[in-house]
Amino acid sequence: MADILATEAPVRLHDERPSLQTAPVLEPAYAPDAWPIAAAMLQFPGVAHDGRPIGELAPDEWRALLEPVPRAGYTALEVPSSWIRLADLESSRRREFADVLASLGLSVPGLSVVRESVIHPVNAARNLDFSHRTIDAAAELGVPLVCFGLHDKLLPRQQEVQWFWTVEGTQESPDPDVRELAVRSYRELGQHAASLGLQISLELYEDGYLGSADGAVRFLEDIDEPAVGLNPDLGNLIRQQRPIDTWEYMVATTLPHANYWHVKNYSRLENPEAGIVLTHPTPLELGIINYRDAVRYAIAHGFSGAFVVEHYGGDGLSVGATNEAYLRSILPPQTV
Repeated sequence: MADILATEAPVRLHDERPSLQTAPVLEPAYAPDAWPIAAAMLQFPGVAHDGRPIGELAPDEWRALLEPVPRAGYTALEVPSSWIRLADLESSRRREFADVLASLGLSVPGLSVVRESVIHPVNAARNLDFSHRTIDAAAELGVPLVCFGLHDKLLPRQQEVQWFWTVEGTQESPDPDVRELAVRSYRELGQHAASLGLQISLELYEDGYLGSADGAVRFLEDIDEPAVGLNPDLGNLIRQQRPIDTWEYMVATTLPHANYWHVKNYSRLENPEAGIVLTHPTPLELGIINYRDAVRYAIAHGFSGAFVVEHYGGDGLSVGATNEAYLRSILPPQTV
């Protein structure tokens, strides 16, 4: 395996725009108003106003922090480790957290392990252990899926700018043994999840083994574990301020492998002659990805996972709620 990976050709950019047309009548897994669409927690810091980690708060404090979510119109949310590290809580505390969610009418279609890379040069073993414990926590709470990614913590220079993706972050290791470690680790996590009746999903993210449509599919195929799918977070790729694959190519390549989906959109202003590319977050219906076409294509190819509506900047929770309403308006109806 290592020798094959060492000689593998670099991923090329694709400028073709494959057709995303589908049959007029589809067979979606849910009716539009029943499809699981979850709030992202990007705007929720991992510490309280007094510096305490969120996991140390009392249930009434959790409830107060989460009350804006249902008030914005959501009935579900993704729980990321960047906000609360459920795997580090005692079972009794996890049950208290579950009771708070139930009292607010919130379901959880997925947990997310955020910036805890299983190939970190120092913390790989610790992060892998945390990932396993998060799968156990998901099973205990009745959450069907855990989302993982290979992206690492933001570098100091990324934290100093308005938009972190405008500054180069941690790059993919060229060492084939590191890639093989990532493949083995996610296969191990996938097998663990499958043993508990769960799935895991791998989030596309720039500058890593999951940093392109082709690379992500090849990585998934090397894992070769049925419980592992992709989270085609295409926004992470189209926001790059450099040449990219067309969004149509990304959709056609990755969505047939998706079991979970972070959705967000960006505007791109390009001047190829000057070598200028500028990007900015937008609501789903206003960016360069046509989500009406992308969602229909995904459903036509068997997608039945949850959506998580993300948005950076401003009141992201409210923009996400707008995105949820947009998604429900474009989801195809069930025919029976």
